[in-house]
Amino acid sequence: MHNQVDLVVISGRSGSGKTVALHALEDLGFYCVDNLPVELLYNMIDLAKKSYPKIAISIDVRNLPDSGHEDMLNDIYLRVNNDPDIDSTIIFIDADDQVLIKRYSETRRLHPLSQKNLTLNEAIQKETEILKIISSVADLRIDTTNLSIHDLCKNVISSINGKPFKEVVLIFESFGYKDGITKEADFVFDARFLPNPYWDKSIRNYCGLEEPIRQFFSKYPEVENYINKLDDLLLDIMPAIEVGDRSYLTVAVGCTGGFHRSVFIAQTLADRFKERGTNVKVRHRTLMKMKK
Repeated sequence: MHNQVDLVVISGRSGSGKTVALHALEDLGFYCVDNLPVELLYNMIDLAKKSYPKIAISIDVRNLPDSGHEDMLNDIYLRVNNDPDIDSTIIFIDADDQVLIKRYSETRRLHPLSQKNLTLNEAIQKETEILKIISSVADLRIDTTNLSIHDLCKNVISSINGKPFKEVVLIFESFGYKDGITKEADFVFDARFLPNPYWDKSIRNYCGLEEPIRQFFSKYPEVENYINKLDDLLLDIMPAIEVGDRSYLTVAVGCTGGFHRSVFIAQTLADRFKERGTNVKVRHRTLMKMKK
């Protein structure tokens, strides 16, 4: 007898936080397996159907054979996504190269590929190439460059807890270009060309969620026009996204500081899709940093 299986695959470059993510899933009641050779994944999935309805598996360069791994991963991916008994989510965790190097230096750990006479930087680049097939099909990407362990756990838990069966979760993010472009987004839209409330000192300290900023933007038709264009684009592509294998779609809106324009637009779009019954999550990155 086969049961429905919730399968979460955690992958990413070494040092990015995969073990932390796996522990977070363990707290959610998932049976977690780290460092499982990818050849055994078929057997593990069959076993899960009989005994483990919630299973999380970590896949990284330690699990992959030296050759033929791309064909093997592609075969597994197709089998899983065509299996009606499996509801799968692939989470790819990563961080900036320099952050990964710093983490290895601080912990004095050896990179899994260092045994192949590669420098740490060469090993990281080689790992990027090996894992590109998993990265390309990931449902959700989490950049841990500026995340604490606690924040990573919260992201993983909220993502899995909020994931309904076979329905796309639409994630709207606001960010500031001063902090760098967010790496988790499937779509990135720029709001820097729009009127900026920052230059009005009387409302400068209000964020894009507050009424004085909403009133400011209501005076500029180009702001609503831009939001309508983004709304129409997302509405047009959502049907194709929903019939595919994606579990998450992340839409990021950026402005200079990540405090006014991007926040207002991301929240407005999120509110519109919520009213239509879409499963929506919202993250305002700059505001989150300011609250810490």
